Amino acid sequence: MNDTLAQAFVQAFSLLAGADPALWEIVGLSLRVSLAAVGLAALVGLPIGATLAVARFPGRRVLTVILNALMGLPPVVVGLLIYLLLSRAGPLGELGLLFTPSAMVIAQTVLVTPIIAALARQAVEDAWGEYAEQLKSLGAGPVQWALTLLWDCRFSLVTAILAGFGRAAAEVGAVMIVGGNIAGVTRVMTTAIALETSKGDLPLALGLGIILMAIVLGLNAAAYLVKEVAERRHG
Repeated sequence: MNDTLAQAFVQAFSLLAGADPALWEIVGLSLRVSLAAVGLAALVGLPIGATLAVARFPGRRVLTVILNALMGLPPVVVGLLIYLLLSRAGPLGELGLLFTPSAMVIAQTVLVTPIIAALARQAVEDAWGEYAEQLKSLGAGPVQWALTLLWDCRFSLVTAILAGFGRAAAEVGAVMIVGGNIAGVTRVMTTAIALETSKGDLPLALGLGIILMAIVLGLNAAAYLVKEVAERRHG
């Protein structure tokens, strides 16, 4: 058993060192899908978070609670809902997006948007508590307040976006349902790891696992460095 594992690790590193085309094709698609999803989630989530932080309107607290709850959305439920929307019998079935990278981007965007929005809301709300009187004295409105505070909190928001990217890159349930794990079309790192492990192809699964772990560790290191820069800037 130990020899089998050792051999699998050796073969995995050989795939990495040899720039195996199948492996790097999967990695490339994973990064493209996750980056697209995070970009869309940031475009939607940052304004939502900033608005909830600075605006005062009936139901704001309820929306904040709902937003925080959505951070824990079950991926398979999101995948099922997107599947129903994009299936031929669904309202968006005519678009033909099911089992394509676009469907995977949509699923990841739905999962990541609440995370970015909730973290942005907290960061902007903290800054709002510090600068509210100053901003109000300038005669600006809520939109200007939100934009100003988003810029002031940009380092913290980068950390939120990195957290969202880590969540997207590690997703398997939703993308498996809406993408179908089709070789060369919708197979990403997480779904490939699950498939290859079930098939007993440990070298490819381990190679992809090593890359995924490297990405996660890199994101955590980047988030830590950004946090350090932000603390020094405000210190």
